[in-house]
Amino acid sequence: MKACVLVDVGRLEVREVPRPQVSSRDVLVRVAAVGICGTDTHIFSGHANYNTDERGQSIPLTVEPQILGHEINGYVAEKGSDVRDLEIGDHVVIDQGLNCISMARTPVCEYCQSGDSHQCEFYREHGITGLPGGLAEFLAVPSVNTVPIRSGLDAAEAALVEPLGCIIHSSDAAQQAHTRYATNADSPERRVRTVLICGAGPAGLLFTQYLRRELGYDGQLLVSAPSEWKRKFAKDFGADDVLDSNNPDLANVISEKTGGRGVEYLIEASGSGRVIASMPGLIRKQATVLLYGHGHAGVDLSVLNNVMFREPTLVTPVGASGGFQSDGRPSVYARALRLIEEHKIDVAPIITHRYKSLDAVQGALENDMRLPNYLKGVVTL
Repeated sequence: MKACVLVDVGRLEVREVPRPQVSSRDVLVRVAAVGICGTDTHIFSGHANYNTDERGQSIPLTVEPQILGHEINGYVAEKGSDVRDLEIGDHVVIDQGLNCISMARTPVCEYCQSGDSHQCEFYREHGITGLPGGLAEFLAVPSVNTVPIRSGLDAAEAALVEPLGCIIHSSDAAQQAHTRYATNADSPERRVRTVLICGAGPAGLLFTQYLRRELGYDGQLLVSAPSEWKRKFAKDFGADDVLDSNNPDLANVISEKTGGRGVEYLIEASGSGRVIASMPGLIRKQATVLLYGHGHAGVDLSVLNNVMFREPTLVTPVGASGGFQSDGRPSVYARALRLIEEHKIDVAPIITHRYKSLDAVQGALENDMRLPNYLKGVVTL
C-alpha cells in the first residue's frame, strides 16, 4: 500500500509499505480522510519527536521513519474473527490511542480505570509516538478504537472529530477543577464573567462554539488573534468581541472591557509564547488558565513568575480522554461525533484546504499552513 513516510526532518516520501495485518480483535480501515494538525507540523519540522526508546530518548527519523496523521476516519475493509459489531463498509472515526481497554490488558492501569486513557501507563499513539498513522491507504486498529458514523457525514468533516474531542476533554477538565471561578456557577461572585480565548485557529474556533452552543456560556466571550480574517470567524461563531493580539495595549483593552477585573477564565489556544508573557496583565487573581496550545518555543520560563503571583489554577489537559462506553469505545469521541452530526458544532467552514492525494502533504506542511487564509487542511483519499 502507499503511505506518506517522514524519512527525515522536513522530508516526506510517498512509498510502498506493507499493508497492516489484523488480529482477531482488529479491523483494517481504508483511510478516507486525515486532518493535518499542529502536532504533525511540530514533528515534521523537527521541533518534537514523540517516538522514544525505553530510556525516553527520541529515536531519529533516519533510524525509524514515521507515518504521521492522527485525525482519521475511513471504511472497514477487513475485520478480525472476534469482531461482531462492525460490518465491511462501515464508516468509522478512529481513536488513534492504544490503552489498556483497547488492548484488552488486565489488570487495567490506574489511569484507564479512571477514564484518563491518554495517560495510560502503556499508552501508544498512531501517527504520533511511532505507530503508523493515517497518512496511508490502510490502518489496522482494535475494533473498540472505532466509532461508527451512521449519518452520512462527509469524510473531511469527520476528520474534525478528534480535535473536537480534545476540546471536550479540555473543557471537562477545566469544569471539574477546583477553581475560584466557574462558567455558569450558581453563585454570582464565583461565576466567570469573561472568557478570553487566545488564538482563532481551529482549536480557538472550536472552543468558541463549544462554550456557546454546548456549555451554554452566556457571559462575555472575547477572542484575540493577530489575523483579522480569523477574528471574523470567531465573531461569526459567537464571540462578543475580537481583539488584535498584536496590540501592545491589549492588557488595557481587556481591563476596559472587564471593568478593571481582568478575565476569570483564559484559554490559551495559540501556542504563542507572547501570550504566556502577557498573561499577568490579562487575568484576574485566582483565574482559571487552560493551557491548550503547545509549542511555546523561545520563551524564558521566568515569565511564569508573575503568572504564579496571581495564583491562577493552571489546567493542562491533552488528548481526548474521558472514559469508555459499555462496549469499550471512547466516550468523548462519541460525544464529539454526535455534536458534529447534529450540527451543534459547525466544522465545515474551518476546513479551508482539502488535499486529494498523499503527494500534497509535503507542500501542506511546508508552505500552506503559513498562508494567511489557512485554517485547517484535510487530506481525502
